Amino acid sequence: MNAAVTIDATAKVLKLLGDKTRLTMMALMEEDECCVCEFVELFNMSQPSVSQHLRKLRDVGLVIEERKGQWIFYRVNKEHESYPLVKGLLQHIPSQKMRLIELEKRGLRVCCD
Repeated sequence: MNAAVTIDATAKVLKLLGDKTRLTMMALMEEDECCVCEFVELFNMSQPSVSQHLRKLRDVGLVIEERKGQWIFYRVNKEHESYPLVKGLLQHIPSQKMRLIELEKRGLRVCCD
């Protein structure tokens, strides 16, 4: 991790990722970019709840959003100063790739095209 990353910044990232939903979202986005509608399906949550979690991650720069038409897709910001910390944490939890594969098998992957 970059030596210039402060304890405060590290604590903020760890606090954000201390939430199971946000940690899982980051693990999913480490596998592939995801649309809000995919998170709604995966977490069985309302769109406003999903958007709130994503806003918190976006506000600190951990994720990048990209608009495609009326839809917004999110991915991990690999240029963020704390990305090495995030990547290290994600290596210690189970891969979420199968959740994305299952979503695709159900015909719900990138369901908002």
